[in-house]
Amino acid sequence: MAHQNDLEKEPVSLKEDVHAGSSHDEYECEFAPQEQRKIIHRIDRRLVLTVGVLYCISLMDRTNLSAASIAGMTVELQLNKLQGTISHYSVITIVFFATYVVFQPPATVIVRYLGPRTFLSVIVVAWGAVMIGMGFAKNYGALAALRVLLGILEAGFFPSCVYLLSTWYTRYDVGKRYSVFYVLGSLASACAGILAYGLMQLKGRQGLNGWRWIFIIEGALTCFLGICAYWALVDFPDKAHKSWKFLSEREARFIINRVDRDRGDARPEPWSVANFLRGGADIKVWGFAMIFFNTTSVTYALAYFLPIILTENMGFSIGASQCLVAPPYALAAIVMFATGWAGDKYHLRGPIIIFNMILCLIGLPIMGFHSNPNVRYFGVFLTTAGANSNVPATMSYQANNIRGQWKRAFCSAILVGMGGVGGIAGGLIFRVQDKPGYRPGLYACIACCLLTIIIVCLITLRSWTLNKKADRGELELEYNDEHDQKGFRYTY
Repeated sequence: MAHQNDLEKEPVSLKEDVHAGSSHDEYECEFAPQEQRKIIHRIDRRLVLTVGVLYCISLMDRTNLSAASIAGMTVELQLNKLQGTISHYSVITIVFFATYVVFQPPATVIVRYLGPRTFLSVIVVAWGAVMIGMGFAKNYGALAALRVLLGILEAGFFPSCVYLLSTWYTRYDVGKRYSVFYVLGSLASACAGILAYGLMQLKGRQGLNGWRWIFIIEGALTCFLGICAYWALVDFPDKAHKSWKFLSEREARFIINRVDRDRGDARPEPWSVANFLRGGADIKVWGFAMIFFNTTSVTYALAYFLPIILTENMGFSIGASQCLVAPPYALAAIVMFATGWAGDKYHLRGPIIIFNMILCLIGLPIMGFHSNPNVRYFGVFLTTAGANSNVPATMSYQANNIRGQWKRAFCSAILVGMGGVGGIAGGLIFRVQDKPGYRPGLYACIACCLLTIIIVCLITLRSWTLNKKADRGELELEYNDEHDQKGFRYTY
């Protein structure tokens, strides 16, 4: 048992470039260090890139409303009308998240039973069909109903991917992988405006307006990738050897053993409601969820309103606004991977999140209050980079500080569910009646960033205190039964 404690206290030996640790386990010693790296890189290419490409499509499909809006959808469907104090445009952005949030917890249970290959490929094809239907919506009500259905289908995707990735990698390998996963999503956001501008040029084909072609073509692409995903996706490690042209059973067992040595939760656990819901009793889980809410409130606000702000607040043309969305997201991709790499290398999580929020706190005032529109556009770079980089950083922060298969599933659902609530807030932050300055929305984004910094400081203080108690032998962290590994320590 002392040996297990040493492994937990020195997780650096369990990183990707394992050298000294290979003699401790029969499956690990089957493979030389070079072979181990080749296996892990094969997983990176197959798993991370596949879910990353699908996330590109997911993010593009849920956030292409802003591109469609300035391409004629708002005028044709009269989405600037107010329903109370909320515009019809804001309503169709937030109804998606009503079902998106509600259906996430059951989705993480379903994916464990059906397996990622079947579950994820089916829902991707289904929501692609819904996207095509949105291109033929005749009125505001039909579009809103389709957005509700889109929320149901997309609900299972992101938490299932977060959960799936966390089962394959050790705690200090997962940050870079989450970053690459989300970097691909950011690149989709960067390219989405340019793609939408190109699709707008189809205006008049088959008697359809340009904004309709945005939904139809992107929906057809989603269906195609969903079909391909059935063969490209992989299952959880315990069933990975059954995936198409992937790992052998010996290689899959090496991965299971590697993860088990890192945090002791690689073995499948029997389902029970109590095991699943037990994670809700841990207060830090809700702290992580609140950080994710604050982060996604800003990222979704940018995704849904940035082209509109560039047009109405900064005075750029419609074509320029579609294309100017891309450069800030390209910077976000660079910052995202750099902070993910640094977090894994130096075993840092909280400081990375604080750094990202400082970028936002610098960028938001510039974006909102400077008199020169070109300088305000520079503020967009900092805000977009900081907010989007915080998504994988928060996922890594949570993944490093929880243990157990069903607790991991519960926490993934709650984290991403609160991200969905952040999407609702993001859809309401920049209101029609506040244009062109959108000052209340900017104040709300600044408040979210400040609250995130406070929560990270509180979680860090609590984790440091509990780690010290564990070092003195006063308690075991994340220990629920005799099967759990002892010696777990929280990552700051």
